[in-house]
Amino acid sequence: MKGLVRFTLNGAPVAVATEPLRRTLDLLRDDLGLTAAKEGCGEGECGACAVLLDGRLANACLLPAALLEGRSVLTLEGFRTTPRFAVLKECFEEAGAVQCGYCTPGMLLAAEALLSRNPHPSERDVRVGLSGNLCRCTGYAAILEAVLDAARKGEGLW
Repeated sequence: MKGLVRFTLNGAPVAVATEPLRRTLDLLRDDLGLTAAKEGCGEGECGACAVLLDGRLANACLLPAALLEGRSVLTLEGFRTTPRFAVLKECFEEAGAVQCGYCTPGMLLAAEALLSRNPHPSERDVRVGLSGNLCRCTGYAAILEAVLDAARKGEGLW
């Protein structure tokens, strides 16, 4: 039975009629046309479907739509309009931290979640902050370098 779910999506209020147990990933991609979050494993292991829920990293493939009620969701589509995204994008490009791009939205949102909590992370902090995101192409050294570089270049943004 469909119900109305009201939440903030990328800074704008939305109300969507949906099944309460429908996955947020399907709601975003199929109903709202936001395709940056990808289905990787469908089990919350890879991070390809990552979104920020009230500023915290969440796997949209595990998140029932009913839990969005009254909350705030940020997808890469919303994040990429910010100055912090611009710094991360530049650093990921300079470090060669993007290849196929499948994991990139989740990696960028994981980096945003980490840097918003800890603007001066150690290498270990970055490893832990990105630990729920898998990359099979680039390798983690370049991604780690990109996030550490963004922390330096984005001084004062986070």
